[in-house]
Amino acid sequence: MFLARSRSLFLMAFTAGALALGASLYLEYAVGLEPCSLCTVQRFFLVLLTAICLIAAVHGPSRTGCYLYWLLSLLSSLGGMLTAWRHVLLQNSPQERWQGCSPGLEYLLGNMSWSGALKRVFQGTAECTRISWTLFDMSIPEWSLLFFVGMICLGIFQLLQFLRFTRCRAVRG
Repeated sequence: MFLARSRSLFLMAFTAGALALGASLYLEYAVGLEPCSLCTVQRFFLVLLTAICLIAAVHGPSRTGCYLYWLLSLLSSLGGMLTAWRHVLLQNSPQERWQGCSPGLEYLLGNMSWSGALKRVFQGTAECTRISWTLFDMSIPEWSLLFFVGMICLGIFQLLQFLRFTRCRAVRG
């Protein structure tokens, strides 16, 4: 029962991730919104989460595999949540602080170390503070934060179920 439910939840998480990824691509290519560097990092974590869930749904792993897949999906969701949270904080900071332009993510990764580029991305730019699109009075980073928090809740729930199931088997056996 645990494995069947886990596999269907991986499929559901993959579907949700694919829909969120499709929405972000639609906003970029059909609506014409240009993603900032933090948006690109969030999209990386979204692609990573979606790929992990797809592989897990297709693989149909054993109990240990389910545990590892949920742990990986939880870690990628945590990375996405932290990135989205930083983006929301930047959007709620005073606009006067952000005057200059910053090079794009491709330039930073090509000319700096990974840690230096990541530090520069998380410092934020003027592009990251602009709110160019909202739905129900929530910006794209706020929607992203909500999505990643939901995926974290799902991952924690599944990991706790796995631990409870393992403990019950140990007590019985």
